Amino acid sequence: MRLNSILALLALAALTFVAVICNAFDATALARAVARASTPRAADTIKAWANLLASARELPDIEKLRQVNDFFNRNTQFEEDQRLWAVPDYWATPLETMTMGAGDCEDFSIAKYFTLKAVGIPVERLRLVYVKARIGGPSSGMNQAHMVLAYYTNPDSEPLVLDNLISEIRPASRRADLTPVFSFNSDGIWAGTGNKDPNADSSRLSRWRDLLARARAEGFD
Repeated sequence: MRLNSILALLALAALTFVAVICNAFDATALARAVARASTPRAADTIKAWANLLASARELPDIEKLRQVNDFFNRNTQFEEDQRLWAVPDYWATPLETMTMGAGDCEDFSIAKYFTLKAVGIPVERLRLVYVKARIGGPSSGMNQAHMVLAYYTNPDSEPLVLDNLISEIRPASRRADLTPVFSFNSDGIWAGTGNKDPNADSSRLSRWRDLLARARAEGFD
C-alpha cells in the first residue's frame, strides 16, 4: 500500500474516533470536507475543529464560548457570499465554511451555533440574532445588516454576544452599536431578543430550514 493511502486511512480512522467520542457529526462527511478543503490550512482547520469538539465537552459553558468564538474568528476569513458561492446570499454549514476557510457574518454565527450545540450547550441558551450594526462610531448614522450569536445563562438573563467583528465576548449592554431585529434558533423565532412570537415559525426562514437539512445530513443535531 502506498504511503499516501496509508496516511489517508490513518487520518480517517482518527476522525472517526473523534466522531464517535463527540457523537456530533458524520466521520465520512468530515473526511470528505478535509479532502475538499480549498487550502492545506483549511484542511488543518477542520482537523483542529474535530479535536476541539473532543476536548471542549467537559469545560464550563463560558470556556466553551471563549474557545469556539476564538477558533472561528481566528481561522475563518471574512468573505462575501457572491465571491465564495456565486450567489447573493448563502448560509453555509460549519463544514462548508471550514472547507472554504471563509464566510460572512452569518456563516461565522452559524458555525459557532452548531459547534456549541455539539459540545453540549443546550439549544435554548443559543440564538442567532439579526441586528443593525452601527458603523463608524457612536455618532455615526450608518447601519448595516449583521448577524451575531447570543448566549443566555437562563431565559431572562442578559445575553452574551459572540461576534466576528469584535473578538471579546461582551454582554449585550456593552454592544450599544447593535440593535436587535429578530432572533431565532431550532426552536423558534423571537422579536429582537425578547418574547417569543407564538405565531412565528422557523419555516419563515427558508434559508434556515434548508441549512438545518444540510447540517443534519452531515450528522449535526
